[in-house]
Amino acid sequence: MLPLTPQEPSESLIHNPVPVLAVLLAVLGLLFATNAHPRLGKIFRFVPLLVFAYFVPTLLSNTGVIPLDDKYVLYGFVKKWLLPVSLILLTLSVDIPAIMRLGRNAVVLFLGGTLSIVIGGPLALLLCVWTGRLFGYEMIPDHLTDQAWRGLAALSGSWIGGGANFIAIGQEAGTSSSMLSLMVVVDVAVANIWMAVLLWFAGRELKSDARIGADRTSLDAVREKIADYRAEIAKPTDLHSLLLMLAIAFGATSLARWGAETIVEATTQPGAEPFMSALTWTVLMVTAVGLALSFTRLRHLEGKGASAVGSVLLYLLVTTIGAKAEFSKIMDPENTGLVIIGAVWMFFHGALLLLLRRWLKAPVFFMAVGSQ
Repeated sequence: MLPLTPQEPSESLIHNPVPVLAVLLAVLGLLFATNAHPRLGKIFRFVPLLVFAYFVPTLLSNTGVIPLDDKYVLYGFVKKWLLPVSLILLTLSVDIPAIMRLGRNAVVLFLGGTLSIVIGGPLALLLCVWTGRLFGYEMIPDHLTDQAWRGLAALSGSWIGGGANFIAIGQEAGTSSSMLSLMVVVDVAVANIWMAVLLWFAGRELKSDARIGADRTSLDAVREKIADYRAEIAKPTDLHSLLLMLAIAFGATSLARWGAETIVEATTQPGAEPFMSALTWTVLMVTAVGLALSFTRLRHLEGKGASAVGSVLLYLLVTTIGAKAEFSKIMDPENTGLVIIGAVWMFFHGALLLLLRRWLKAPVFFMAVGSQ
């Protein structure tokens, strides 16, 4: 049996970048093939596919099959380039005017969901740490204090904007790979319980909305428009469209990285830390570019698979983060406090959204989307 100990790139069984890339892509291919299987796919009803995308590479790297080193050249390339490239492809099809046409209730619940995460995180951290001290329990061990807030910052990104934000904020905050993997555990343990609550509401959507007198007019209209739009643009992908979307994504990322490095160099005093890292500036710029392009005809590239290509790159990034995590740090019982903090945090989030929905008399769909 191979030992579960850190391995240097040269010590791993597979260490050349291209074969390692092939292994990671094979892992993703196998996971998605399993997900599509009528019987085996039921596994992912209980444990999300994203979790396997993190921890299968963790298993491979901790047993010496692929490199564990955080500075491994392939992992660095994927983080610096494929994250911003995926963000452009994933934001190309965002329909901001349609979101605004959903009306006040939808916008308030969207913003309320974000605000509850932004405020709820610090409140949950302070409340849990204070309560722990009151009862003589160390919620966060001293040696984890520095990484704990970084990990919780990454988790806030996940709960506000999904996997891309989780990774982007985690990288900007300097979160270790092991802490990021631990945050995946917290995310699954906590967010899936709230997801079960939302699914319970979804199963009783019409009755629940009727009970509080919710107005579903704008919701039904937008649902119909989205279905019509997807049917209109859905076409088999072709070489021209794939080349165009990749040229736009990599070209915009190259310009954004150049602009980000220029800004950091111009605004940072010698020997001082920059106000925001080049990666953060890059992410902000490419997100702005993607949203701007969503107002042009290029948003029709969604019908040729833009978000699918972006998702492939994002999942590949997830596998590289998982490959850099150490089992010994993930499974430490001292990390239980972080799960408790996450649970209290999610309670704040859910309670605020439920109160807002009842006050606004909004459809449960808006609450669910505002949360997820």
